[in-house]
Amino acid sequence: MIAPQKWFERTWEFTLPPSRFPCVLERLRGAPDRLGERTRGVGAALLTRRDGTGWSIQEQAGHLLDLEPLWLMRAEQLFAGEAELIPADLTNRATREAGHNERPLGEILEAFRAARGLLVGRLEEADEAAVGRGALHPRLGVPMRLIDLALFTAEHDDHHLAVISALRRRWGVR
Repeated sequence: MIAPQKWFERTWEFTLPPSRFPCVLERLRGAPDRLGERTRGVGAALLTRRDGTGWSIQEQAGHLLDLEPLWLMRAEQLFAGEAELIPADLTNRATREAGHNERPLGEILEAFRAARGLLVGRLEEADEAAVGRGALHPRLGVPMRLIDLALFTAEHDDHHLAVISALRRRWGVR
């Protein structure tokens, strides 16, 4: 199986037309269900098992939750017409310090569903002008529109879901 590319090694071309925004929103809306499906049937010992220095399945899930405030704040910045988006914590301190392996998985999944509902609800308020409005992404150094933020978030979800799937295979969970 091909290993997922490291997130920070990815390059981006933000070229989706605004007409694709509803489809990207569906990816965002479906992420909590897909995360629930990928974690269902995995025993607690394997959910919290780390692969070397990498995060466990449960920490991967917790990381998705940890980034929801960033996505929502960036969306609000784009709605407000700000010139530059707030930077992410590239050290992932929140995830490293959250103790996700000590929390019940159901609590993480419920919190992610609620937080994602807030983000999707806010994005659903966008008109075509808002969808195309951009601001400078601090790490990438390129403009990011609201549609690009939605796609970036969906791709981030899929990246971590792919890592979870790889861990499932490694632990022998089908």
